[in-house]
Amino acid sequence: MHSVEHLRFGEVEGWRLGYGPVGRPLMTVCCYLAGGVLVDTGQSHMGPRLLEALARRPPAAVALTHHHEDHSGNAARIAARYGVPVWGHALTAGKLAHPFPIQPYQHFVWGAARPTAVTVWAGPLEADGFTLTPIHTPGHSKDHTVYLDKANGRLYAGDLFIGERIKFFRADEDMGAQIASLKRVLQEDFDALFCAHNPRPTKGREALQAKLAFLEELRGQVARLHGQGLSERQIVRRLDPRKDRLVKLITLGNASCSQMIRSTLRTAL
Repeated sequence: MHSVEHLRFGEVEGWRLGYGPVGRPLMTVCCYLAGGVLVDTGQSHMGPRLLEALARRPPAAVALTHHHEDHSGNAARIAARYGVPVWGHALTAGKLAHPFPIQPYQHFVWGAARPTAVTVWAGPLEADGFTLTPIHTPGHSKDHTVYLDKANGRLYAGDLFIGERIKFFRADEDMGAQIASLKRVLQEDFDALFCAHNPRPTKGREALQAKLAFLEELRGQVARLHGQGLSERQIVRRLDPRKDRLVKLITLGNASCSQMIRSTLRTAL
């Protein structure tokens, strides 16, 4: 099943893209048109549907929050169709210069991103009267970047948010870096939070604060148990609520609550 939901938040237009080989989409991905800048491009499985949606209002540029295939999946298609630049972090440019390996479940759920040239941003991006300021926010990935529209109090957050109480990390996520990135972004003034999976058009800053509080609480719990002499396995057993079993099964353990706890032990203590 394929689904395209048109989103409208005042001046900001967006699309929620869902793909499932059978039945309901496994996970939806949002991309947003801020003036003439398309922030993220969704999963490649939905490429033809996104191009149809953009035909009425083609973008003047693309800004990628990071290289993950559900965000960069259609960057090459859009750049080729409209002859527009793709902007991103230097690490994003390096990743997308060549095909990069992804897990079997990522091929199944989103599809691989095609290589494309990425122009490394050197400052704010401007198009159609909108100015987006990139802020490097590693943690979810090393190249993760958010884009702040200071004039309108909007944050295009990629995967920095996802939810107040997330259930799992991927194996390569960094708890310490993610907490630092949340603190960095919360120094800015914004209300609207345009997340790639869970948009909060109002009270977005409060939502990010809630996520930060949740991660810091988890880090404190892990630190206390570590200080009591518990092993990694014992800490995982104590803190894992076992609500991620379907995700853990589909990803063969690449994404799980235990990965979030291990990241805390590895990087934040």
